[in-house]
Amino acid sequence: MRVTRVHVDLPLSDAAEVSLPEAAAAHLTRVLRMREGDACVLFNGDGRDWPATITALGKREVRVRLGEATRVDRESPLSIVLVQGVARGEKMDLVLQKATELGVAGIVPVMSQRSEVKLDEARAEKRLAHWRSVVASACEQSGRARLPSVSAPVSLQAALGALQPGGTRLLLDPEGGVAFNGFEPDTAHPLYLAVGPEGGWSPLDREQLVAAGFAGLRLGPRILRTETAGLAAIAALQARFGDLQA
Repeated sequence: MRVTRVHVDLPLSDAAEVSLPEAAAAHLTRVLRMREGDACVLFNGDGRDWPATITALGKREVRVRLGEATRVDRESPLSIVLVQGVARGEKMDLVLQKATELGVAGIVPVMSQRSEVKLDEARAEKRLAHWRSVVASACEQSGRARLPSVSAPVSLQAALGALQPGGTRLLLDPEGGVAFNGFEPDTAHPLYLAVGPEGGWSPLDREQLVAAGFAGLRLGPRILRTETAGLAAIAALQARFGDLQA
């Protein structure tokens, strides 16, 4: 029987007894109806899983006893960082969830000229917390023990300026000059993949991307929606250069 995995933002150590954060405790007891003596697995993003047993249930506290940690290696040898134009609501959640399942190393949400979503500082903070929760849940489901990084949403220009130097840089473009079978990524550095929002990249956005070293990648003859394009490209890249072929 599959054991429930739960992400917790806590330091964990072998044989320790810990009190679960409120959200994790509510999920185990109110949603899954788990009781004292039931087993689960905790992870905090450092690459290890801890088997755990619920030892106490209270109105305000759920405590678990940890077993011996095991190393988990489900990270792709191809480090893909998705530079994603912020999409509306559930579309963005879908991209984050599935990109995490497909093994991306990081996600950089960007606001571009044609972004339909407008975020002030307070909304941006709430959205970032929600996005990170979506990514953590996707790691719980997919078995990953390391969480992809999710950056705070900023302008495209600011995001490009903050990228690490080097690495393969591609933007999806049906008319791009790089064919999918015509390049080899620099696997010693991240592969940056830029996907526009619902309205696509504007001419100014493209100028900024090209100036930052991005080349247009032709994935196929059809124009894909923002919630499809990046996921299709990630899957194709992982199948060719990553670990989906294993």
